[in-house]
Amino acid sequence: MKFLRQVFAITAKDLRSEVRSKDTVNASLSFALVILLLFSFAFDPSSDQIREIAGGLLWLVFAFAGTLILNRSFARELVNDCLDALIASPVSGAQLYLGKCIANYALLLIVETVCLPVFAVFYNVRLPRSLVLLFVVMLLGTWGITVIGTLFSAMTVNLRLRELMLPTLIYPMLIPALMGAIQLSTVLIAGDPVGADNEIWFRVLVAFDLIFTILAVGLVEIVLVG
Repeated sequence: MKFLRQVFAITAKDLRSEVRSKDTVNASLSFALVILLLFSFAFDPSSDQIREIAGGLLWLVFAFAGTLILNRSFARELVNDCLDALIASPVSGAQLYLGKCIANYALLLIVETVCLPVFAVFYNVRLPRSLVLLFVVMLLGTWGITVIGTLFSAMTVNLRLRELMLPTLIYPMLIPALMGAIQLSTVLIAGDPVGADNEIWFRVLVAFDLIFTILAVGLVEIVLVG
């Protein structure tokens, strides 16, 4: 219980900081909406092509917008040496990592929840009847982005070009999770049932999340302390 209390204390601290400033969410949401708007001019919303690439467009926006949130996760702690104070505190590296991971996860889901209906309007896409299943895919895919992104955010926090290095490092690692999320989202948005040939992507997403969560929790102490 003490472990979880400290984890949620870190989460609450980050969320309170974001509620006061709103810098990260506003920047990420604005960026996502601009990408959706620009892509809407590049594709014909009335064509069948949109149904075929809907999942790819949606997760491309989520991945791009997510890096803005993830990049600020540890960077905001550099002011007044707050990161050094957190590392020196009784909170373990795993607790610090999980606390920030949950906060990033919540912020990403907020951005995605706003973007989803905007995407449906811009691209003339009907949200599927199985909206709950689509939301489950969003939960699984977003956790994969958050787990990888938060770890690499800690790794690149002291680099001068961290804004460039973070997406360069995380996107190749996210390929399995993004492939699964894109495939499932495309099928669901098209209104088709998730058949046996697509159920494997659910297993890929769950396995990806579990494996990289365990690896990240085990390695974060080395990343933070060295």
